[in-house]
Amino acid sequence: MKTLHIAFVALAISILLSCMQNDTRYTTLSAQEAKDFLEQHPETFVLDVRTLEEFATGHLPNATLLPVQELEQNIAQLPSDKNCSILVYCRSGSRSRTASAILAAHGFSRVINMQGGIIAWSAARFPIVVPSFPK
Repeated sequence: MKTLHIAFVALAISILLSCMQNDTRYTTLSAQEAKDFLEQHPETFVLDVRTLEEFATGHLPNATLLPVQELEQNIAQLPSDKNCSILVYCRSGSRSRTASAILAAHGFSRVINMQGGIIAWSAARFPIVVPSFPK
């Protein structure tokens, strides 16, 4: 009986641990880790999922804008190679988590969510591109 009880507890712990693991199919990196990754993998597709207005205030170098609200219906605008690395960011990290999950659900296998978004990137004083618009 004691052996059965121990086996049951071990099974319950195993199930609990598997449920607690990150159930996402993407990786999350800090701003520093994302910067390091981009330096090591300059071919990475950088996806900004904020609004056009936010993007216009500054964005990561080489970023492509595709607001999270428009991501599903515009998935064809992303690289056709589903194995390419895609770094996703937003303002603080919330919308990029949503976008990362959407990308993973669409079969992209190397999705990287930047934790803390452009706020964390800017706080670390990493480069920001501020577009200039003709007056």
